[in-house]
Amino acid sequence: MTGSDLRPSDLRPSDPGSWLLDRIDAREHALTCQIEQTQAEINTLTARLGELSEQVEHLRISRKTLLSLAEEEPAPAEPLPTVPDHPAYQQILTVFGEIGGSLRARELALAMDLPLTRNDIQNLRAKLKRLASRGILVETEPGLFTQPCP
Repeated sequence: MTGSDLRPSDLRPSDPGSWLLDRIDAREHALTCQIEQTQAEINTLTARLGELSEQVEHLRISRKTLLSLAEEEPAPAEPLPTVPDHPAYQQILTVFGEIGGSLRARELALAMDLPLTRNDIQNLRAKLKRLASRGILVETEPGLFTQPCP
């Protein structure tokens, strides 16, 4: 017999049961590979789904927080400090506004053209302390006063 004399039936193994089992094994192997690939895709999609769900949950929490903050009553604004009615306090604040820096009572007395007597400087210092206690001025160090930063 030569190669041209072979018939398709001659290519099959002599045992038809072995041939069928081999075909079943090959098909099972192919399906198992497809299962593994599909499971890998499912795992990837499951991980992506988890990430997306987490992002959505963060947005929901943010929305809930913002809505609850918007519903809260705003804290009452602190009342603005009141300047005493005496004109000397207005003069003091005018000088601080013009100079824009820190001053001691003696320097302020000079800027206001007041006498430099001990009693006048002490009275001016008391006024500066009163303005500092009301938050209108700040005593940055003992005896040195300035306007608070906005």
